[in-house]
Order: sequence, then C-alpha cells, then structure tokens
Amino acid sequence: MKLSLHYQAWRNLRAKPLQTALSLALLGFGVGMVSLMLLTEKQVNDAFERNIKDIDLVLGAKGSPLQLILANVYHIDAPTGNINQRAAEKVLKHPYIDSGIPLAYGDNHEGYRIVGTEHSYVAHYGATLAEGQLWAAPYEVTAGARVAENLGLHVGDTFFSAHGLKDQTDIHTNKTFTVVGILEPSGSVVDQLLLTPMESIWYVHMEDGEVLDPETREITAMLLKKRNPLAVLTIPNTLRDTNMQVALPAIEVNRMTQQFGLGTSALRAIAMLIMALSFASIFISVLDNIRARRHELALMRTMGGTPGTLYRLLLLEGGLLSVAGTVLGLVLSRVGMTVLSQVVEAQFHYDVAAMGILGSEWALAGAAILVGLLASAIPARRSLRLDISRTLSEA
Repeated sequence: MKLSLHYQAWRNLRAKPLQTALSLALLGFGVGMVSLMLLTEKQVNDAFERNIKDIDLVLGAKGSPLQLILANVYHIDAPTGNINQRAAEKVLKHPYIDSGIPLAYGDNHEGYRIVGTEHSYVAHYGATLAEGQLWAAPYEVTAGARVAENLGLHVGDTFFSAHGLKDQTDIHTNKTFTVVGILEPSGSVVDQLLLTPMESIWYVHMEDGEVLDPETREITAMLLKKRNPLAVLTIPNTLRDTNMQVALPAIEVNRMTQQFGLGTSALRAIAMLIMALSFASIFISVLDNIRARRHELALMRTMGGTPGTLYRLLLLEGGLLSVAGTVLGLVLSRVGMTVLSQVVEAQFHYDVAAMGILGSEWALAGAAILVGLLASAIPARRSLRLDISRTLSEA
C-alpha cells in the first residue's frame, strides 16, 4: 500500500508540471540561498578566527587599522606602508609585550606574495614541512602548500620576483630565488605565501655592492602577542609621535563581520520570504488538487479507500515537494559555493571550497520539510470531510 501511495502521489505531481516546478523552484531557491549564506559565514568566520589566533596586536604604519589587519594577517589588502625595524624592535621590548613576528614584503611571484619573516611565523600557525627544509639564507624560499600546488613548485626550482603584490611587469631578473622546502597544508594563511628571510626582501631591491644601513632597514609590520592585557591601552600611547600604530585584530575583525552580517541578514530575510512563498505554493497546490480531484477522491472512498488513506496521499504529495525542494536547495548552494570558491581563490588565493553539511543546514532542511508538511496537512484535512454522495451526484 505504501508503494502504491508513493506512486499515486508522484503521478499526481507529474500531472501538474508547471505548479510542481514553481513550488520546487521557490523552495529550492530559498533553501539554497540560506544554505549558501550559512556555508559562507562558516568558512569566513573559520578563516578569520584561525588566522588571528594568538595575535593580539599588529604594529605597522599609520593608516586604516582594518587595512593593517587585512594586509598583514590575512594578506588580502595592500599594506599601509613600512616602518623602521629598530623602532619596531623598541616596541617589542616593552614589558607588556611577550613576543613578536616581523614581516617584510612588497614583491610577488605569479601573484603570490613573497614574505620575509622568521621561522617563528611557521611555528605560530603550526605548519610543518612536507619536503625539504625551512629557509636558512637570503633568496631561499619555503613555499606554502597551496602556492606549491597551484604553481607546480618543487624543491630545487628557481624563480624571479616581481615588484608589487600582483603585477608581473617589473621583474627582478638579477636576483634568483630557490625553493628549499614545501610546507604541509595547514589551513592557514601560510599556505598561500612564499616565505624567505627578511634580508631577501631588502637585498632584492639593492644594487650589487650596496650596503644596507641597519638604522634604515624597514619592515612592513610586526605581529605582537601581549604579556599584559594593559598593552592594548599602553602601546598606542607610546606611538603618538611616530609614524606607527597598533591595530587589534579581534576588534577589527568583529567590526567587519558585523558589517558583513548586516548584508547577510537582509539576504537571509529575502530567502525566508521566498521560502514562505514556496510553502504558500505547496498549500495552494494541495488545496487545488483536492478541488480538482473531488470526484476521483470520492470514487476512491467508494472502492474502499479510508479517509486516513486519502489524507496520507495528499500529505505525501506535499512531503515529496518539500523533500525534493530542500534537496534541490542544498545542491544549488553547493553549486554556488563552488563558483564563489573559484572567485575567492582567483582573487585572494584562499580555499573556501570545503562543503560538508553543517549542523545548521540539517536544522534548515528539517524545518523546511516540516513546514512543507504542515502547509499540505492543513488543506488535506478537507479530504476527511468529503461528502461522497453529494460529490458523486454532482458528476
């Protein structure tokens, strides 16, 4: 009996292709939009949290604090400028500061940033070697996993750097970089960087025989870990008469995600409206089905069909629409996430393609199916009050 009910419900839906397609499209689009936003928020928040771990302050040139964070923690913006290394080291010696990691950059290879830093940068993100070793001398490079994969780099390969963060016109052909190691994937910003000693960044812009004055050496930023919570209040005051500033990653990221959240809230509201329209469509579909098939339902009653059987048949039609629309929505969200990940990868070199089903998506799917069943159950109750004699006499 269950198989016949399923077949009958499916046949009834196929008999109304336009109405069925409209209900599926509305529910699928609504569920897909909400699902895509849930996936995007999860990926963005995870990337933000993972990369600012144990970075309490970022020291850099004055400018936009958010730009300072995006440029030096996430490497998705241009730096605010350079700062004197000796001046930065004085900040590092402050009793409220526990440790710091210097960063110096300004060149790239095929769009991937070449970052001068120390081995502590790799240790900070828990990255490990897949092959080779960490850099030990100027012009030696340890490549992040994603860079190596996308550019096909191997230990022993050589390349030239290009001036700027993406431009490939001003290439330093007089200095050759050599890949000495490849890192394992860490799921952090390190995956998309080419790491080298800071001397590489300085020397590549110098003429042969030129001597670099230690007093004039510059870095781009320093990632700081505080020893005392008062550092967030004290350090900014010590920098008032300098060209430096400190930005707090947690505050700037929170501010940015709040702004991001305003946009996603509006989109989520639109998606919910579309889902509401789809449930209304299911309601109308089942109600119209009852009106159009009154005589058929009455004949089924005379042939032994119970009111409960008819009710389950109509409920099953709404249930099939809800399940199919929800599955369609989840599929559409994966298609959208695939397209989005390709855009993000091309623009920022971040991987946001991980698309396992989230707990919130299971809740979304369950809610969509439940509401869809309720939307079909209300009109389906009419089948329980069907007057067989009157209906057949009107035939």
